[in-house]
Amino acid sequence: MTLADTRAGIAAVYDELGRRLGVPIDSAVVISRIGPPLEHELTYWLPSEEIPAAAALYRSLYPVTAVPMTTLMAGAVEAVAEVRRHGGRVIVVTGKQSATARQTVDFLGLDVDEVVGSVFGAAKGPAIANFGAAVYVGDHVGDIEAARAGRAVSVTVATGTYTAEELRDHGADVVLRDLTGFAAWYEAWRITEIGTVSTVM
Repeated sequence: MTLADTRAGIAAVYDELGRRLGVPIDSAVVISRIGPPLEHELTYWLPSEEIPAAAALYRSLYPVTAVPMTTLMAGAVEAVAEVRRHGGRVIVVTGKQSATARQTVDFLGLDVDEVVGSVFGAAKGPAIANFGAAVYVGDHVGDIEAARAGRAVSVTVATGTYTAEELRDHGADVVLRDLTGFAAWYEAWRITEIGTVSTVM
């Protein structure tokens, strides 16, 4: 819920997953806690021994079901363009598998340099640091931990499951209502910062 609104697509995949497995899954509840890895969410609905097969089925359904239903978050294109305008690079680091994340980014037409998937929370840190990113943008408290681990400025948007107050209380350096406020913040931040302007979202 930072660059892409995946809620409708994820709900549709979970609805189909539940139908195929014969297991009641409340996709509205799933959507209310988007962020952690797929396998973590599946623990709420399935016994542990059934999770690997269910995760594989989910991932086979996602490209054909969820990706076409994904839409851009407000300000996403402009945020990426602002980084580009100043000569910066953009990397997407996500809990989704890399191939699925790349399909989503391409479907939305976002101009990013690199996609790294299957990482969450502080585990995103190495990808952020290796890319040399100075800013990490996310919507989850796990993204704040990711920024800390990657030694980047934590910029958060209150467009996911956490409120602005919750993100601030968890230690975000910057809290924005949504990405429409990113360009102005980024321009002001660059004036006071010297060095890399690579950005992660």
